[in-house]
Amino acid sequence: MSGFDHFAFIAPLYARVTYSKTDVMREAASLPVRGILLDVGGGTGRVASAIRGLVDGIIVADVSLGMLKKAPLSSLEPVCGGSESLPFADNSFERVIMVDALHHVMDHAHTAREMFRVLKPGGALVIEEPDIRTFGVKLIALAEKLLLMRSHFLTPDEIMKLFTDFASGEKQIKTADGTAWVIVKK
Repeated sequence: MSGFDHFAFIAPLYARVTYSKTDVMREAASLPVRGILLDVGGGTGRVASAIRGLVDGIIVADVSLGMLKKAPLSSLEPVCGGSESLPFADNSFERVIMVDALHHVMDHAHTAREMFRVLKPGGALVIEEPDIRTFGVKLIALAEKLLLMRSHFLTPDEIMKLFTDFASGEKQIKTADGTAWVIVKK
């Protein structure tokens, strides 16, 4: 693994990218909802900013300080930390989302457990990932490997299996246009 922080490097460009799947996230996460949403691996807050009016508050947790520095501090609370050890108490959030970030984490299983741990009973966890079964995403995965990123993409079924041992609530997979959403209720 390279010591180069790819995410801090691309943060200025990434922060300008608009989030175009707001309607799908709204449906998948059952928004609007009263309470706090945690955006794990949320980087610059681009997704959180697009849905901020649908919850009472949003915390963006990301390991890249360079990405978090681009988050709008007036409407989002940035927290620097890795997804494998979230610095929050059990049952803290009504909603937990992770968008286009699971393939970047070191330990998928531990990340899944942590996100579920901080989700309140009755809450929803949504993981949105590029669908590696599609040709375009396979090209993206190859490009990320060539850039020495630690990316490891999972199929939607593999993501769902991360929750098999501890999440007994409703689980669902949705796919469209090269994107997959795995929804887990607690």
